Amino acid sequence: MSTIDREQPLGTPTWIDLTVPDLARAQRFYGSVLGWTFDGDHCLLRDLPVAGLRQGTARPAWTVYFATDDCDRTAKAVAAAGGKLLDHPRDDGDQARVAVAEDPTGARFGLWQGRKLPGARLVNEPSTLMRNDLVTPAPNPARDFYCQVFSFTLDGNDDLSGVDFTFLRRPDGHEIGGIIGDPSASASVWGTLFLVTDADAAGARAVEHGGEIVEAQDSPYGRMVTVKDPFGAEFVLGS
Repeated sequence: MSTIDREQPLGTPTWIDLTVPDLARAQRFYGSVLGWTFDGDHCLLRDLPVAGLRQGTARPAWTVYFATDDCDRTAKAVAAAGGKLLDHPRDDGDQARVAVAEDPTGARFGLWQGRKLPGARLVNEPSTLMRNDLVTPAPNPARDFYCQVFSFTLDGNDDLSGVDFTFLRRPDGHEIGGIIGDPSASASVWGTLFLVTDADAAGARAVEHGGEIVEAQDSPYGRMVTVKDPFGAEFVLGS
């Protein structure tokens, strides 16, 4: 369990958001699955922002934002490393300065320079963000890119035998996620995993409210249920 009240170090997954064509329906779905309440564009747990949800026409997909203390400078580093800026640095009201980019493998991610809002105020507890991993058919260019932009170091994982998985670590050694090389992946995507107390029960609630279970499996780290929401955005429930 972690309560966040300050900006996180460079490269830490610090915020997630989702754009949907029907905000009211999305709020009903995520409120039922994760117990969130809502205030404007913010999803709340115990009255603290844990994610963003807004109405729009973009393809529905959860976007992870990495912390930076200088969004403009990190955006330039993204471009220099071979990434593409999809949404150049801009102020999101008084909450943060943000940008959205695409890495050289085509995976979408954001940059978050917290101001009034440092990012998700609660993480690593039920109904909040637990982790983000990149699944890509081109893991080596992805690893080179994120290490160059965020000064990550790489570390193997003996728990996942036969899986091309590499931990990403900040310079202080803190693990922020990983990169999974999957030749069968049709696209490069950063996944979002929410911690829950019972992944199967939460998955059942998702189905009851218009979602779909894509996969359910046990892993060395617990039960993992991959869900597609009513708009096609995928996420993982882990317990």
